[in-house]
Amino acid sequence: MKGTVLICCFLSLLILQATAEEEGEEIPSVLRDRSHIDETLRLATEEKAGDYAAALERLRKIYHTSIKPMEQAYKYNELRQHEISGAEPTTSEFTVIMHGEKIRSVEGIVMAADSSRSFSPLEKFGQNFLEKLIGIEMPHKLLERVTFVDTPGIIENRKQQERGYPFNDVCQWFIDRADLIFVVFDPTKLDVGLELEMLFRQLKGRESQIRIILNKADNLATQDLMRVYGALFWSLAPLINVTEPPRVYVSSFWPYDYAPDTSRELFKREEISLLEDLNQVIENRMENKIAFIRQHGIRVRIHGLLVDRYVQTFKEKMSFFSDPELVFKEIVDDPDKFYIFKSILAKTNVSKFDLPNRDAYRDFFGINPVTNFKPLAAQCSYMGGCLLDKIEKAITNELPALLSSINSGKQPGLSSCEATGCGEKPKNRYRKN
Repeated sequence: MKGTVLICCFLSLLILQATAEEEGEEIPSVLRDRSHIDETLRLATEEKAGDYAAALERLRKIYHTSIKPMEQAYKYNELRQHEISGAEPTTSEFTVIMHGEKIRSVEGIVMAADSSRSFSPLEKFGQNFLEKLIGIEMPHKLLERVTFVDTPGIIENRKQQERGYPFNDVCQWFIDRADLIFVVFDPTKLDVGLELEMLFRQLKGRESQIRIILNKADNLATQDLMRVYGALFWSLAPLINVTEPPRVYVSSFWPYDYAPDTSRELFKREEISLLEDLNQVIENRMENKIAFIRQHGIRVRIHGLLVDRYVQTFKEKMSFFSDPELVFKEIVDDPDKFYIFKSILAKTNVSKFDLPNRDAYRDFFGINPVTNFKPLAAQCSYMGGCLLDKIEKAITNELPALLSSINSGKQPGLSSCEATGCGEKPKNRYRKN
């Protein structure tokens, strides 16, 4: 499996024509020097495909045996549902740019039917979506290492039209599988509003993988470009709730020469920086996948502990004469009264900054009755062990060990435990001994 780069609101980054031809813009005839691309991306370097495949298979096994069971038992994916109304797309297709022996297009229905392409799960979104999915194969060295996915762009302040398929669910499917996410802006059509806010809400938890691109920068004079850059940075700051904001790359990402009287050297350096960033992500994609699965496992564990606490509290408060709905409504409406979240912090090593929003559980239990869930103590079997034990072993031992094994041949640096904070097993005083 190759790395995946998701391109939001853009068409075919680094794959020639961009959007100018579709929009009727005049195409320059002079191509600029692009020799730095192969050098920066190290396309001549051979990869150890066998080592990568073995590590990926081990990662899959850890996920399916140690994390997914708790994820399914406590319906973690339903907690993650995003209440987002989709934005109006500027292009109608999801375009997947991938490696092939020759240049050709592949229809979405063919991609989904071919299990070797890893797109068969997309069938669940229906035939209307598959008609909006297209693959483009190219015999390019870069595409042996990474697959690009171009999502339909969005335009603010447009009336939402029915697309016939779950647009946001499809976007989330690709987001969950992306190693790097580019969100691309046109400086002449800078629209930052509610729909973009909803997009970043959908990218929550993926902030470290987001890169912002201010494209077509040579269309503006230097002073105007500085003003647009500042406005974009200011507008995005409240949308991306992280200490260090994502990197913003400013250039003109197509193969034609820059417009006259523009910052040519600056734009080229920005493009090289982006390519170096992309190359770094490609080379470290296994480390990134392990880190993400570990982060995901921590969130699933916290969710399991919280659901377990809700279940236990409900059972403690119920009596023969109690109304189950009224009892649980009181618990869900005011979890602090029953120390739901505080007990998790007191009895486990969970950070208060990792706790989900309390309101999310009101919605979660609104569609999932508390009686549908077993307590963690009952989620054990003689052959399979306990869900909590398995997920904690994955987080504290198996995933850090896998990371250490693939890093063993690299330059000295932080050890896996120093980088991931493994070390001793976290104390879980919540579990009965």
